[in-house]
Amino acid sequence: MRRFRSWDGMELAYREVGSGPPLVCVPGGPGQAAEYLGEWGGLSAHRTLILLDNRGSGASPVPEDPTTYRVDRLVRDIEALRSHLRLDRMDLLGHSASGGTCLLYAAEYPHRLDHLVVVAPSLRVVGIQSDLGVDEVLARRVHEPWYAEAVAALHAEATSPQELERYRWLAAPLLYGRWNDAARAQAVAEPAQFAEPARDGFYTDFAPDSALPKRLGALTVPVLLVAGEHDIWPTYEAVRELAALFRDAELTVQPDAGHFPWVDDPAAFATTVQGFLARPAATPRA
Repeated sequence: MRRFRSWDGMELAYREVGSGPPLVCVPGGPGQAAEYLGEWGGLSAHRTLILLDNRGSGASPVPEDPTTYRVDRLVRDIEALRSHLRLDRMDLLGHSASGGTCLLYAAEYPHRLDHLVVVAPSLRVVGIQSDLGVDEVLARRVHEPWYAEAVAALHAEATSPQELERYRWLAAPLLYGRWNDAARAQAVAEPAQFAEPARDGFYTDFAPDSALPKRLGALTVPVLLVAGEHDIWPTYEAVRELAALFRDAELTVQPDAGHFPWVDDPAAFATTVQGFLARPAATPRA
């Protein structure tokens, strides 16, 4: 585990895995330790993965100021990590909640990016409804043996932490394209990976910037958006709306995948991302 000093003096943790050009990876959750990312389905065979533990999660310490958990404040930690790594420009990858953080980073620091990859991104920062077409997505899975219990649990209101955990587990198959051993193993490990204060502080007092879509539209950085065919938050139709904001965006809808496409089909995910990263980067502006 390595550490770097961020903008406010906090020493945050990150790991380096794999070999090849660096790829800075920001975990989602929010508030989830980076360990759930694994090695991105074997992407580490092509890239050196820089796996950040966001403040207050994983091996990174709890901040004195809880407002620094907020999605837009975490942008400064990414920039501090880039500076620590001595990268003039970098490739950046975010998943789920951190997709929003990475979009905000791209809008603020476009000159620091070569490529941007967001996987199953949170769309709250851009004001796009995440569940567009979700009824159609759910209907395609009605034949699954776990379907009825999973959908009921998805809409149930828990009255205790124990009941909440039970509903989480019953609904978990909806987050994967295949409810197999790999999916179950990740779902079992998930509760211990979350830091509640970091999760709860991620959107506290956050207000989306109405100018953000226009700023994203001005990006010259190549952008890859990866959505799972069966993901319910965000659906691929919602991610398609995000893709429309950019001038140079590639949308990949991974078949038979959910919210964690590198778990559902590791080889397909790694091939898609590495193929995109091999594209020429945008020419830096003078």
